[in-house]
Amino acid sequence: MNVAAFLVEHEGALRLGSFVTALIVLAALQWRWPARGDSRPAARQLTNLGLVAIDTLVLRLLFPVLAVGLSLAVDARGGGLFGALHWPGWLEFVLAVALFDLAIYWQHRLHHAIPWLWRLHRVHHSDIAFDVSTGVRFHPIEIALSMAIKLGLVWLLGPSPAAVVVFELLLSLGSLSTHTDCALPAGVDRRLRMLLVTPSMHRIHHSILRDERDSNFSFNLSVWDRVFLSYRVAPVQPETTMPIGLPALRKPSQQRLFSLLVQPFGPATDARKDAHDA
Repeated sequence: MNVAAFLVEHEGALRLGSFVTALIVLAALQWRWPARGDSRPAARQLTNLGLVAIDTLVLRLLFPVLAVGLSLAVDARGGGLFGALHWPGWLEFVLAVALFDLAIYWQHRLHHAIPWLWRLHRVHHSDIAFDVSTGVRFHPIEIALSMAIKLGLVWLLGPSPAAVVVFELLLSLGSLSTHTDCALPAGVDRRLRMLLVTPSMHRIHHSILRDERDSNFSFNLSVWDRVFLSYRVAPVQPETTMPIGLPALRKPSQQRLFSLLVQPFGPATDARKDAHDA
């Protein structure tokens, strides 16, 4: 069995196993070497993990087929852009992963710019701390919308199923690693940022200040922020002490699981209003 076939055949086990392993390892690292100490106390992490459980259930209920399953069907009939171009397999693989990452960048950026999308996405940004559990704190409707966009891209591009598996792995692991409450040595962080998003780079994106929050939108490849002029090197305040979250959503009652689920339907603390609240 070749690598591509192995990835597709064992996709479920690989994704679950890598997610759980990364979550445990990164949680241990941030507990031992915290940049801010946001993982202590750990009570809020249970709320964030509760959201990921609900998100998973919603995806299973709403979508008869997910991204990898659809890619198998499209690939079998030679559909999509790549099916028509017949480029070398390795080139299609690299382009598919890069294009998916670019799409996530713009999806993320539009969630900050369009008020009704921001209502969904602010559940993620309303976390008043920043640690690995923040990486799974997303509203179920946003997760469902993201899956619908990925399905559309799979249908349009026709990428190899292995490329979709790899991207899904990178997306989930990247979300965990970039939200980890750790900081790399400055020199290592600076070099790594030339290619990848680091926790320090993404932490700026969770600043309470609007102009910092509207920067560093990339998920995995950091190049998109430089290309589209949204890159910020450092926050105004030291990253170890800068306030995290949203000005209007800081009460303990607003951080409970039920409150997060109904938050998009509450008062309009939209992106424009938040610009003047901080």
